[in-house]
Amino acid sequence: LTTVEFENEDSYQGTETILVVEDDPTTRIVITRILREKGYNILEASNGLQALQIFTQYEKPIHLVLTDVVMPGLSGRELYEQILSFNSKARVLFLSGYTDDAIVQHGVFENDIAFLQKPISPIDLIRKVRSVLNQK
Repeated sequence: LTTVEFENEDSYQGTETILVVEDDPTTRIVITRILREKGYNILEASNGLQALQIFTQYEKPIHLVLTDVVMPGLSGRELYEQILSFNSKARVLFLSGYTDDAIVQHGVFENDIAFLQKPISPIDLIRKVRSVLNQK
C-alpha cells in the first residue's frame, strides 16, 4: 500500500470514525495514513481484545470496524460477534492476506460480509470503505 492521488478524489472523503484493527504494525500504519488523508477519524488497535475495549469505551459513534481476520487471541470474526452484542448495527470490513480456505475456516464468507483480500491498493481500500459506510 502506498499513498496515491485518486481520481474523483472528493467522492472518497469522509469524516466518520473508523476503528482499524491490524496486528501487523506496518500494515496498520499505512492503512491509517491513507484513511486519515481522506479525512476519517481513526482509532487503532493491534489486536481484537484491545479493539473490543476501545469499541466499548469510546464515547462517540464508531461508524466502521476495519479488521484483519486472522489475529492472535480474538479473531476478526470473534471481535465482530462481540461488537454486535453491543451494537447490532455495527459495520465491519474484513481484511486478510490468507487464502480463501483459511478465511472460510474463520467464518467470514457470508453474503452480507464486506471483505478485501490483501494486498490491497489504496484506491481499492478507499472505495470499499466508502461503499460500506454508504450502505443503508
